[in-house]
Amino acid sequence: MARLLSVNVGLPRNIAWKNRTIRTGIWKNPVHGRCRVGRLNLDGDGQGDLGGHGGEQRAVFVYQIEAYRYWQKQLGRTDFVHGQFGENFTIEGLPDDAVCIGDRYQIGRAVFEVTQPRVTCYRVGIRTNEPRMPALLTSSGRPGFYFRVLREGEVGAGDEIVKVGEADERITVAEINALLYSPNHPRDRLERALRIEALSQGWRASFEALLQSQTTDARRSGNAGLAPAAASHPVTPGFRPLVVASIDREALDVISLSLQHPDREPLPPPLPGQYVVLRLPRTEGPPLIRSYSISGPRSTEGYRISVKIEPNGAAGNYLNEHIHAGDIVEVSSPRGGFTLESGERPVVLLSAGIGATPVLAMLYALAAARATRQVFWLHAARDGRHHPFAHEVRRLMLALPQGRSFVCYSRPDPRDKLGEDFDAPGRLSQPAFEDIGIPHEADVYLCGPARFMADMKQALAAFGMSPGRVHMEIFNGGESLTPGIVGAAMRAPHPPKDAADSGPLVSFARSGIAVHWKPSAYASILELAEACDVPVRWSCRTGVCHNCESGLISGAVAYEPLPLDQPADGNLLICCSQPVRDVVIDL
Repeated sequence: MARLLSVNVGLPRNIAWKNRTIRTGIWKNPVHGRCRVGRLNLDGDGQGDLGGHGGEQRAVFVYQIEAYRYWQKQLGRTDFVHGQFGENFTIEGLPDDAVCIGDRYQIGRAVFEVTQPRVTCYRVGIRTNEPRMPALLTSSGRPGFYFRVLREGEVGAGDEIVKVGEADERITVAEINALLYSPNHPRDRLERALRIEALSQGWRASFEALLQSQTTDARRSGNAGLAPAAASHPVTPGFRPLVVASIDREALDVISLSLQHPDREPLPPPLPGQYVVLRLPRTEGPPLIRSYSISGPRSTEGYRISVKIEPNGAAGNYLNEHIHAGDIVEVSSPRGGFTLESGERPVVLLSAGIGATPVLAMLYALAAARATRQVFWLHAARDGRHHPFAHEVRRLMLALPQGRSFVCYSRPDPRDKLGEDFDAPGRLSQPAFEDIGIPHEADVYLCGPARFMADMKQALAAFGMSPGRVHMEIFNGGESLTPGIVGAAMRAPHPPKDAADSGPLVSFARSGIAVHWKPSAYASILELAEACDVPVRWSCRTGVCHNCESGLISGAVAYEPLPLDQPADGNLLICCSQPVRDVVIDL
């Protein structure tokens, strides 16, 4: 007979960890007496990170006393107490290899439905004082599981757990867990899992991505169900020498370089919105590593990149002053997840300044296809002299039957003609979206300076645009994901205080930082990136979740610990990897 041994609750608190402050609700303590269970929470309980925990599908976390005994034996521990694994219900019985997604149980006066296994994160490692625990829980097949509350009511320690229903498809928690996190993803099992109505939306989306990857590219390596969007188009690492076929002036401070294979051999075709990485030599110090969006049409004959010349921009000034037609530069294959999605939904290409480059490539693709969907080109520039690609955009818009352009100049020159060179003085704003008639169901592709991006993101939210419809390209690094970290100061990327002067060189391409690896100071490339304030994404820190999966532009790494499932060829997991030679990473 299965029964409830302990009901555990706890409200979020701040704790110190690695010189940072974490907001977490993983500290749970037993309740004395009975406790009411609501649709989203138990009385007295809460979650610090609602992005990764809580919600209707994850209202109650369940862990088994049999798993406690297993970990006590495996780890030689005797200090575990109820709630140690962050669970709300400590139970006897209902092992993960017997309970199925969709099973329903009555406990006390409440009724529950199993929705998904636990997705482990680094905080369970903190709570158990065992940093490996996120990976151990998943790899052992003992993750525990979540309940959805079908009927609210009171529960208490000692209550019997009575099975009152089950799903038609019988797939256990342990099997669902392995289907996502192990290297084996049989198509028939994925299809069976997706037929379980009770399966939570997050897990459903991961299985759909795995199915889609098997359909569109049977050769794809890695785990499409876990990889973030930024790492969704992996390519072979390395640089190839390309010749500069021509250099053109696009605006007062923008030049374009057209690049071709020296022997006119075909190049890997880019997806609209992708970029290439250049490695530029210097007489002293490490080479300059910079990313530049492809600003021209999709082609295997060559790439066009466009570069803004900043007063203190080392790479831009190097290209402007030292590179000429006929010179050779080292260039990576096209990469990046900021790409134009197919479909018939309206498209908004929203940019400022040099941020026009990736969305211009998207405009080329839409014009080449004579797209009949609505296409809005919205651009902000200082004035006509600082407005690159103006004539190019006008020509491309003519190929779109439902295309509309709107250009703002923040400081128009007296020579700029309103209604001809630009449509309005000032800056793009929420009222402009309404005046132009942007549909709320549109997909928005946004790129530009950091302040412009932040303002547009806020304006789009106020306009009522769903965050899932807004796609952003950040030139100097991606959006960070550091779950639970609070009060951290935002700093520009920089070399660490204890920078080494030897060892493999680790270059963070988007952040423009190159530092030598110091194994005595860092256990992983993630820790080095954090020491440099490079924007990073992570959750488990032990090679399970793949949130940290990033592009490996060149070089090679080793893993310690080994990830449960390898990243795609051409990517790496920074949370558990170390460089074995010089590496360039897409961060």
